[in-house]
Amino acid sequence: MQKLSIDAIIKKINNEETFHAVSNDYSFTIKIEEYLPYACAAIHDGHQFRKDLWDNCLHTEYERWYEEDPETKRMVDSQPIVIAGCDSRFEYDLNRAPENAVFDTAWGKELWKEPLPIHQKQLSLEKHANFYKVVKALVSKLQEMYPNVIVYDMHSYNWRRWDREVPTWNLGTSNIDNDRFGLEVETWRKALSSIQLPYGIKQTAAINDTFQGNGYFLKYITANFKNTLVLATEIAKIYCNEYTQIIYPEVVDAVSHQLGPLLKTHAENFSKS
Repeated sequence: MQKLSIDAIIKKINNEETFHAVSNDYSFTIKIEEYLPYACAAIHDGHQFRKDLWDNCLHTEYERWYEEDPETKRMVDSQPIVIAGCDSRFEYDLNRAPENAVFDTAWGKELWKEPLPIHQKQLSLEKHANFYKVVKALVSKLQEMYPNVIVYDMHSYNWRRWDREVPTWNLGTSNIDNDRFGLEVETWRKALSSIQLPYGIKQTAAINDTFQGNGYFLKYITANFKNTLVLATEIAKIYCNEYTQIIYPEVVDAVSHQLGPLLKTHAENFSKS
């Protein structure tokens, strides 16, 4: 893996070079092993939190972890194109528009002891902007090379906070063209429901059950790239204990090993169709 500037990353993409890099401010990673018509993203995988924010933050390290999407990068890391956030969404949220990306409150609780200074907020927003410069370059290149592109937008959610039965997998589709892409959505839902997990975890997958796909990442790509489908794909946090912050690596591995072939097959069929 290399450490590269934003300009260097974009140059490599424009030149169709393969590479594996972390941005020079360590805010995200990107891997391109081959230029294929699909990519994976894990934008909430990160947990880093700038030290100059520590003393001013009212949320504990656990509270931040609870709302992040740990291990989502690992679940798709075998894929040829993966972009993932390294920073916590509590510094800036890559799935929210720039004007809302830096929180004042988070999940009903004030985030800062004192209002965040402008220079600290600007540093976070610069990272947000740089990430989307790379996303734009990447999707532009893939759409230039292929008639149709698909992006798998991986997330997780806290299933124990719901007071009803919820699916192991949820697809959020309210902001995509369902008339055009409905078949691809349903085939992806069926593929996810086939994943077998240990300990009797249910093999269920639903559409717009717990979340509807209202994230900025999906909206940004959908608005700017006519022939790119983004599938907001969320797994319930059955792969960890939400309350004790313990990850179950055997469950993560089960997801990763089965998800890999399913992603490839689904993307290939989408490209052919």
